[in-house]
Amino acid sequence: MAKHRIYTTSFASVYPHYVAKAEKKGRTKTEVDQIICWLTGYDEKGLQTQLEQKTDFETFFAEAPKLNPLRTLIKGVVCGVRVEDVEEPTMREIRYLDKLIDEVARGKAMDRILPKI
Repeated sequence: MAKHRIYTTSFASVYPHYVAKAEKKGRTKTEVDQIICWLTGYDEKGLQTQLEQKTDFETFFAEAPKLNPLRTLIKGVVCGVRVEDVEEPTMREIRYLDKLIDEVARGKAMDRILPKI
């Protein structure tokens, strides 16, 4: 079975769309970065390096320093698909990120978006 094209898409090519979606709703690039870093374990410098290297999504998640164990608490629907029902691991990580970006764009407070213990 062929991989979905998002796997080979540069994370840097989609990142501006995440930021634009958030900013259109009065949120900030800093909040988008906070979400990405929370999910993946990248720090600001590591995230910037991935963007500069135009890393594809599959590599971006495969090289993530420490995927947040609380990400499995993220529930909901993205593009008509329940995030928790996505079986393929890399696609599930991408959907987690999509869901978090959707939540920030909806105006939810950061402390309500990012699951905590």
